[in-house]
Amino acid sequence: MAPSPSPGNGGEWEEMEQLRRLLQGRRRLILPSGPVPAAVLLPLFHEDGSWNVLLTKRTEHLTHHGGEISFPGGVRQDDDPDLLATALRECWEEVGIRPEDVDLLGTLDDIVSVHNYLVTPFVGVIPSQYPFNISQDEIQRLIVIPVAELLRPEIYRVEDWSWKGRKMPVSFFTSGEDEVWGLTAAILRQFLDLIQPAAAQEACDASTDCHHSPDSHC
Repeated sequence: MAPSPSPGNGGEWEEMEQLRRLLQGRRRLILPSGPVPAAVLLPLFHEDGSWNVLLTKRTEHLTHHGGEISFPGGVRQDDDPDLLATALRECWEEVGIRPEDVDLLGTLDDIVSVHNYLVTPFVGVIPSQYPFNISQDEIQRLIVIPVAELLRPEIYRVEDWSWKGRKMPVSFFTSGEDEVWGLTAAILRQFLDLIQPAAAQEACDASTDCHHSPDSHC
């Protein structure tokens, strides 16, 4: 079992358990099989008083998505017993996160990429100050963005793009010099739409105005 914040950590523990309840208490969207099955992990860790999201910038020479920012993950292999195993294996191979160090909180909605991958996003917590060991062949560098930064509306935008003769909305998050876009940004948007009302719960005292938007797959 992964080392997790103990109840003695106060707010940090309560926030993590609240997110676990949110993820496990909802009915997630499960899409029919057909596209290539794949999985990613949205890794969270608590450090310097805030929750942070871990992303990777892929090396430029990769055939698929070279130079892009993504979550650790990839295509399900024949010997992966399930999609969670896929996400955890890829995390180990790409950034050196041991499967036993991931405290799984839950699963977001399935999402299909424009390249015909059916991606299942898992959310998990890893220990702070983790001794990452990145794959130099696949990963150029790690990117850490505080959740509070991602919740700032001014860093998010949606553009209408044309793909194979049809228009589609594409999400973007711009944090400093890093731009997260496409499928990864859509997963982030879904995660943030889920947690944003939880973050505002104390301020709105559960009034009928305090509700979240449906999950977005921009």
